[in-house]
Amino acid sequence: ANQLQRLRRREVAPHLARIDGELGAALFERDRRQVRLTSFGEEIAIRARDILRSLDDLEGFARASRGGLVGRLRLGVIPTVAPYLLPSLLGALGRLYDGLDIHVRETLTPKLIQELNEGRLDTAIIALPASEPSLTEIALFTEDFVLVRPRGDQGRPTPGPEALREMKLLLLEEGHCFRDQALSFCNGDARPAQPRDVLDASSLSTLVQMVEASLGVTLIPEMAVAVETRSASVSVARFKSPPPTRTIGMVWRKTSPLAQQLTQISEVVRRSSEALRQPSKPIEARDFNDSTASRTAPPSR
Repeated sequence: ANQLQRLRRREVAPHLARIDGELGAALFERDRRQVRLTSFGEEIAIRARDILRSLDDLEGFARASRGGLVGRLRLGVIPTVAPYLLPSLLGALGRLYDGLDIHVRETLTPKLIQELNEGRLDTAIIALPASEPSLTEIALFTEDFVLVRPRGDQGRPTPGPEALREMKLLLLEEGHCFRDQALSFCNGDARPAQPRDVLDASSLSTLVQMVEASLGVTLIPEMAVAVETRSASVSVARFKSPPPTRTIGMVWRKTSPLAQQLTQISEVVRRSSEALRQPSKPIEARDFNDSTASRTAPPSR
């Protein structure tokens, strides 16, 4: 491995020196252990990303000019939505639009927004607001959070925010917007204050398993209940009004040439989210009043 690394450095070094010579300034600062960008190189990298984003926009313009929903669609989704919404959404998109090549990227909101702004994604499904001036936001649906407790707590009164602050609360790890939303509910305002006793996990599935083991209680979004609690010995309770909620929406660059097509897709996302609550209702092309839908799926169970 060390020999390969030294070989690669010897192969790359002449190319880097040639680029430095053509530009008249050094892009990289090199030593025996690493290569890093100079301040000039960092500026060039920013401009190069702008150029690549422009090329992606040109590709998007070409796709939009063909009309309809065809070609590649690079879709980002946050982890607390992807496992529950994607099965119905991808199925609906596949049935409704021929020739749509969907590439899914599941990661946290800050990364999705970064990749949107860099032109590496066409759109993303996230919790709103994104509060990004460069992005268009379309609200799709609002859902409640529910409380997941050990099975032995079934039938007991549902604790309010003040009581939750005194309980052992199981939450997603730092970086998940769902964590901040849950903490804001417990604190009674928009600031994600820390309850007295918090344990972290990396997924909703792990949180529910920890509840089953009587390690604490947790909050999960309503769309996750059927999947995450179907085989777990836990109880699920709704909060008194007003319950904690989140709004899920789609975002894309304001400059995107695919804006019209993405608006159409947002309606498919909206209908797919409704199907999570009404699983017997088939999603059909006429639901979207979209003349570009290429075919309709036959109703199936």
